[in-house]
Amino acid sequence: MGRFAPAFRSAAGERRAPAIGLIDRAFVSALPLVPKPIVGKFSARYIAGATLADAVREIRALNAKGILATIDILGEHVTQLSQAERAKDEYLQVLEAVQTNGLDSNVSIKLTMLGLAIDPEFCYRQMRAIVEEAKRRGNFIRIDIEDSGVTDATFDVYRRLRAEFDNVGAAVQAYMRRTQDDVTSFIEMKANLRLCKGIYVEPRPIAWKGRGTINANFAYALRRLLAGGCYVGIATHDERLIWETERVIRDLGLDHSRYEFQMLLGVDEELRDVIHAAGHRLRVYVPFGKHWYAYSMRRLRENPKIARYAAMAALRLK
Repeated sequence: MGRFAPAFRSAAGERRAPAIGLIDRAFVSALPLVPKPIVGKFSARYIAGATLADAVREIRALNAKGILATIDILGEHVTQLSQAERAKDEYLQVLEAVQTNGLDSNVSIKLTMLGLAIDPEFCYRQMRAIVEEAKRRGNFIRIDIEDSGVTDATFDVYRRLRAEFDNVGAAVQAYMRRTQDDVTSFIEMKANLRLCKGIYVEPRPIAWKGRGTINANFAYALRRLLAGGCYVGIATHDERLIWETERVIRDLGLDHSRYEFQMLLGVDEELRDVIHAAGHRLRVYVPFGKHWYAYSMRRLRENPKIARYAAMAALRLK
């Protein structure tokens, strides 16, 4: 049969995707019906565990292989400022643990976990305290990107912090139509950025929808950022984009200190090892915490094959 599954044709001769794609999408749609324990079982590969000690153990194993990390506490969109205060304190504990254990790890933070959607000024003060402590400990803070409803507020906080600190970076999503304009402004400030495709479901007027278009926008943004002197965390598991990245690196004559690849814990570890063996800096996103369910559902939606296994396991329990 060859390497690739055949496409199907309709009576009119149109090429159609293999039926398995439709089946997998059906199982993704059924994910909300899957019991949480089963979701937990199939998503465990993506999460270090429930505790900071679990994350430390995972990062030690990665560091032993020469792989860098960024650590994230799961949870976002808090509804009370007291929850945001606790989240700040937890992140201060993470910074202490990274230094105490001699880990080679940055820290990633979603601003809605620190109260961005409740009070942006309060969130800024929270983040400033964390970034200042990270600076004192020789660490770096990555501000994660979230859905479009908080993008402007997120970038506002980042720009204020970046005016004072050099150990803080942001993230941009290639599927957003605004991204090239954001890239222009970030090049001017020589920002440290994570470039990813984007995972949140956004409406077509503000987000590109075709995979080829999103990949092209990613490659274009990457070339502009690297040529403009920005340090870029290239966050992708798409081998085509990794090929595009290597082409850009060769075209611009960049050494390995100007960029790094970034991947998620538990996703395509073979490709991860190939990239690392080629001499590139590689950083793995290591999430932990009790608020694992929302993150797990996003990861499963990204991986329809695993989602299918999870849904079938749930059906067998009926």
